[in-house]
Amino acid sequence: MAISATRVERLADTARGAKRAGAQVTRIALDLRSLASVDAAVAKVFKAFGGLDVLVNNAGVTLRKAALQVTADEWEEVMQTNLRGTFFLCQKVGGRLIGQGAPGCIINVASTHGVVAFPNRSIYGISKAALIHMTRMLALEWAGHGIRVNAIAPGTVDTPSRAEALADPEVRQAMLDRIPLHRFATAREVAGAVCFLASPQAAYMTGQTLLLDGGLTA
Repeated sequence: MAISATRVERLADTARGAKRAGAQVTRIALDLRSLASVDAAVAKVFKAFGGLDVLVNNAGVTLRKAALQVTADEWEEVMQTNLRGTFFLCQKVGGRLIGQGAPGCIINVASTHGVVAFPNRSIYGISKAALIHMTRMLALEWAGHGIRVNAIAPGTVDTPSRAEALADPEVRQAMLDRIPLHRFATAREVAGAVCFLASPQAAYMTGQTLLLDGGLTA
């Protein structure tokens, strides 16, 4: 398997965990803001493995800011990674799979922010809503080539990266009060949804978005 990040040194823990599970791991530098980096990363994956079965697009930039205060630079920063870079990575991988006559599976990680509105998250939500519709469009175009394209849309996931945001008891409680199951998702649950969409059990699914939100959007 290949794993990527803008800075490959950040992948050390992930690589160790994958190797313990028996996977052969290749770490690749990938900056979605650069199309040259996208091209190089895709070329390295296909050279190392001869092809690709599953692409998971999990990179994302968030922004918590009132819409009236968002700058053009902030808009570009969010959209370059969440939408533009992800689209062209899908395009490069899809093109190679079609050229090889090989089936494949693409899974985009969106967000409940792309389904329902929240205050002070306009740009992030817009990017994720566009990602969900991009999933549908690519699924339709590539279905005839055996390439499935789906998405997952998690709500709040309790991870170390969210620890600071969830540290305030009042903020944490207010967020929990909106969720019918009254808890946040776990990283394992998100990974389980990705594994399902990549598995033969989801072979008849394409163009869909799985919501992992504890009932938030119900």
